[in-house]
Amino acid sequence: MKPGKELLFCALGGSGEIGMNVNLYGCNGKWLMVDLGMSFGAAEYPGTELVFADLEFIEERRDDLLGVVLTHAHEDHIGAIPYFAKELGVPLYATPFTAKLVNEKLEEAGNRHEIELNVIDHLDRFDLGPFGIRYLPLAHSIAEGNALVIETPYGRIFHTGDWKLDDDPLVGVPATAEELTQIGDEGVLALVCDSTNVFNPKASGSEGAVRKALLEEVARHHGKRIVVTTFASNVARLQTLGEVARASRRKLCVAGRSLDRIIKAAQGCGYLMDLPERVDFDTAMSLPRGEVLIVATGGQGEPRAALSRIAEDNHPIGLEAGDVVLFSSRQIPGNEIAIGRIQNRLAKRDITIVTDRQSGIHVSGHPGRPELEALYGWLRPEILVPVHGEMRHMKEQAQLGKACGIARTVVQENGDMVRLAPGKPGKIDEVRSGRLILDGDIISPADGEAIVMRRRLAASGLVIVVLSGKGRVHVEGVGLPLDEDLEDFMAEAREDVSAALARLKGGQRHDREAITEAARLAARRAALRWSGKKPQVRVILAEH
Repeated sequence: MKPGKELLFCALGGSGEIGMNVNLYGCNGKWLMVDLGMSFGAAEYPGTELVFADLEFIEERRDDLLGVVLTHAHEDHIGAIPYFAKELGVPLYATPFTAKLVNEKLEEAGNRHEIELNVIDHLDRFDLGPFGIRYLPLAHSIAEGNALVIETPYGRIFHTGDWKLDDDPLVGVPATAEELTQIGDEGVLALVCDSTNVFNPKASGSEGAVRKALLEEVARHHGKRIVVTTFASNVARLQTLGEVARASRRKLCVAGRSLDRIIKAAQGCGYLMDLPERVDFDTAMSLPRGEVLIVATGGQGEPRAALSRIAEDNHPIGLEAGDVVLFSSRQIPGNEIAIGRIQNRLAKRDITIVTDRQSGIHVSGHPGRPELEALYGWLRPEILVPVHGEMRHMKEQAQLGKACGIARTVVQENGDMVRLAPGKPGKIDEVRSGRLILDGDIISPADGEAIVMRRRLAASGLVIVVLSGKGRVHVEGVGLPLDEDLEDFMAEAREDVSAALARLKGGQRHDREAITEAARLAARRAALRWSGKKPQVRVILAEH
């Protein structure tokens, strides 16, 4: 599929899910990629850490791919770059803060000098083939969140990236209503828009409001040691916490390597320049309890992060009964159990826990319904294409757009090829999409045999049958819910396998496949009889 005299859109990741954002625009024979993100491993992929979009479609067309333009530096928008940028072999484009973090990733991967990384340190238009691109700053929960205004021969695209409206953002200067209205006056063919918070009936709120709430919350716990956990990438929140520490006359201590990395990158780009001087762990612990504010990683329950170790009393920063942990972050779906585990450990030690449900100490980086409605009114697009959400989010945004007067909406999902122009917009084809996983050091299909087998083993256990040439049978059960009955099961299974082999007739007695299958079925039936489980069975012929 090569784009003709038309404007195409196709998501390979991030449509039908939250995370792993990879978007393609096609025009006049060329492709443009926006973002190259990842997701973190989930229970459905046991033993894995990272999940990527399958890029096979565009890898096969890399000669027509002009570049990858990055909207901002969150992992679900840049996290796959170290794994795929070299293979794609095209230039990357990013604003300075995003470029600094991408550069660090490439250095760690050892391929920095093999990949062209272009830093766009202004808001002027740059051209890639038939695409004219310029960054437009929007508020988000990271420095330099940007929309993209993409000019094409067939109309203008407004690709929001992740965004919100914020009257008091603390870091950065987002586009104003007047600037967005002017873009709308010039004409917008399609708005490709973040759907994450479409069910929120209220606006997300401002960082300035969070600062006020944090100041009040810290004042309430006078004389207590306070730990605040937040997303390391939220530079505005780090600015807020620096101001809170100064206003409350507390020394600032930072616990977590990712926080150190983000602060260094931010200061290298001119942010956080007035952050109070930080104290080390020993100094923080030697200060009176009410004179230190600690910012820690781990608010999503990450087991090796600082907050988890603090909760386990296994970190240089120690807390006592009556001390306070403020969760200045939202609970990402899927992390509830891990977060709850940490909070339960803290509660058991009589440490006070405050979350965004109890106090306004966090605001989302994504737009609620009022913000979406405002953007529709300013831009007045001809077409709305919801992205960055599960299907329920994207369907809901399409309905909201229609209710606000947008004439045409296109609800698509990963792999849907959509023609935006000319003619009536809509899906015209499907292309390969899917998921890849980082499994150890290997990137492999998420639906590959290894993961399928791992799921089966986790669900039902394993039985190993070893057959020797002298007629001996050995059976081992692994992961069966038998405990004290395991030895009795294995003894009976050995008898069943021996009996099954004795029933083989003629040539079957010397046929490896017949022997293996007879032993497998006998062992599995014994396991089902004893445990109600149908485990995986592996038969080893030791001397056949």
